[in-house]
Amino acid sequence: MLAASCERPGEIVVRPVAPPVADPGEAIVRVVACGICGSDLHWYGGAGSPPSVCPGHEIVGEVVSIHGHAGIEEGARVAVEPVRACRRCARCMRGDYHLCSDLRILGVHDAGGLSEMVRVPIEALYVLPPDLEWGDAVLTEPLAVAVHAARLAGVGPGRRVAVLGAGAIGLLCVVAARAMGVSEVFVTARHPHQAEAARRLGATVVFGVDRDGRRALREEARHSDVDVVFETVGGDASTLRDGVQIVAPGGTVVVLGLFHGEPPFPALSALIKEVRIVGSMIYNRSGDTSDFDRALAILSESKSALRGLVTHQFSLREVNLAFRTAADKSTGAIKVVVEP
Repeated sequence: MLAASCERPGEIVVRPVAPPVADPGEAIVRVVACGICGSDLHWYGGAGSPPSVCPGHEIVGEVVSIHGHAGIEEGARVAVEPVRACRRCARCMRGDYHLCSDLRILGVHDAGGLSEMVRVPIEALYVLPPDLEWGDAVLTEPLAVAVHAARLAGVGPGRRVAVLGAGAIGLLCVVAARAMGVSEVFVTARHPHQAEAARRLGATVVFGVDRDGRRALREEARHSDVDVVFETVGGDASTLRDGVQIVAPGGTVVVLGLFHGEPPFPALSALIKEVRIVGSMIYNRSGDTSDFDRALAILSESKSALRGLVTHQFSLREVNLAFRTAADKSTGAIKVVVEP
């Protein structure tokens, strides 16, 4: 089969490799689609070390074989929660497997989805609703990230939210917040196509990221308390500082962006306002319901509204073009997908 590997930043090679073999408790999934994430662009652009394994963690596909009892049959259409955890420690037992000391992420530590087939734990399989098309289902993993962040922040009816950044995760934070009953969502967007998508998904007001846009958002926040801020930009941005400035006293700033270094942080303002800073790390399970379950439910209910988020599709052999397209927002890219 064919699989991708990153030789060095900015260069991905596709070559034949041996097909994966499942151990007990695992399944082999034929990858139908794999999205490119902002964290992938992080190492692709040289800001981090490329994975030593086949990359790709936003995976949907069909079960080829399954070695265990999970009530899932061969041929099932599935989304893959790309994590391996011990499932025995105290954190795993309470549903916080994303914080397991033995956590491994497909596409980062173990072979991922930029390949024709991938080996996954059985517990990572989520059967897709029958009416959910592949192009919608590939949003499950990033939407689960947004759902997790929204749950940590306690968003709900009567809360006012600001989302800093309108990439895929920022836009899906708008979706998650709206699905949880939030009536007003302010968004900052750098590019016109991102601003248009934010409005279509339910943003109340979209602000630019230039000086005038940031000033307008601060002015809005002075008149209307912002209870929760989602920071989704990262990099070298000052958005963590901006989030503390605009959030209401006693409010919450949720950090989702990958920063290159130590971002500027107004500690005195955070202290005086009693701002709660929350890091949000992928997704987990609370009770009988996981963030993946919640994401699939939202997708099933809102698939028509979300359909435009997948802007580009490429074959596996075109993976370098796919990454370049995803990295260049002048292409109109929001979510770029590779279809092995």
